Amino acid sequence: MSRLPFEWLLALRYLRPKRTFVSVITLISIIGVMLGVAVLIIVISVMSGFDRQLKERILGFNSHLRVTKAGTTMRDYAVARGTIAANPQVKGAAPFVLGQVLAQTQPSEGEPTVAAPWVRGIDPRLEDNISVLPKSIIAGEFDVRGAGLLVGRDFAQFMGLAVGDHLELISPRTLRKMRESQKQGKEIEVQTEEFVVKGIFDVGYYEYNASVIVTSLGNAQDLYDLDDTVHGMLVMLQDPDQAAEVREELRAALGPGHRITTWFEENSGILNALVVEKNVMFYLLFFIMIVAAFGITSALITFVVQKTREIGMLKAMGATNGQVTGIFLSQSFIVGVLGVTAGFGLGMLALKYRNEFLYFMNRATGFELFPASIYGFTELPALIDWRDIVVICGGSLLISLAAGALPAWNAGRLKPVEALRYE
Repeated sequence: MSRLPFEWLLALRYLRPKRTFVSVITLISIIGVMLGVAVLIIVISVMSGFDRQLKERILGFNSHLRVTKAGTTMRDYAVARGTIAANPQVKGAAPFVLGQVLAQTQPSEGEPTVAAPWVRGIDPRLEDNISVLPKSIIAGEFDVRGAGLLVGRDFAQFMGLAVGDHLELISPRTLRKMRESQKQGKEIEVQTEEFVVKGIFDVGYYEYNASVIVTSLGNAQDLYDLDDTVHGMLVMLQDPDQAAEVREELRAALGPGHRITTWFEENSGILNALVVEKNVMFYLLFFIMIVAAFGITSALITFVVQKTREIGMLKAMGATNGQVTGIFLSQSFIVGVLGVTAGFGLGMLALKYRNEFLYFMNRATGFELFPASIYGFTELPALIDWRDIVVICGGSLLISLAAGALPAWNAGRLKPVEALRYE
């Protein structure tokens, strides 16, 4: 004897007609739920992977905290660095200079190429604790001694630069002198600072590869007439998620007059856009589950119509409205569980072999879905967040139950006499 309640036994029997293992309507309903769950898991996991990878690329070259002086440059940066480094949450701190310059190539023939990159002045001895730059050199070496210069991969391609080439920089100081000469009616003479490309880096993020060049702290100070001052301090933490808490601690330690910004504030535009995009995608794709729910509703309505006489017999034998309703609710629950389970398995399988699938599609169609030149990813990133999985699977199961509620309630309200007369 089975110990299952008779509602479950009847629900299972109705899902398995005599001639086939499972009815076509039931199978379509299960497939609808399965596809909805699988698509949601795949898309949300890939979006989470993009989010994580982008943060890693941003934080690989950018600091977690940036300390500057309000309205002026920082003169006592050695003292400030000691105060910052004393915090146990701080992994590393280093002074920096950051500003825009005009850059011009020196081709042997043809017209020079001109750009306006950001120049970042660094202390090479401290850079290992601040960024991935020393480990990201793809040509040449990490060398900013003398007139040494490091350029991003995309900037080098745009300017036609290779290791050993010379690059002229026109600093704000030079532009200021030219403006003064013009006001005094003197002949304007363009004075440039000449640098040598010692290395080409690729930090995995197009914006940095295309618009940032790196030189020594001393060279950058000369370009901006800073003497022995800097624009501020870059601070790396043991845990970037603790940036807001550490900021408050450093504010108290450094005293008034310092401005401290977090990595999230400096990149809030793109990070907020990713969060919004993921949420919008989640809600849009959940409509797939709504469509699947209509499939369950139509299937149960069909079952109720087909089993009207049997419902009448059950009620005549003493079955209550709640028991009849339970039969069809059990059906929708079983369809939901089977669909969610199959969708979870399909989603995990697709995520495991996502790169093989992309490679096959690229070979078959010749179309690259996620160009590495744009996204900077050689493989499609994915992050399986079990909180998202629980929400997707739990929400899908609830929608499946809700889809069966109305047909089940109508079945429970059928009157025995009217049901037995039904042809």
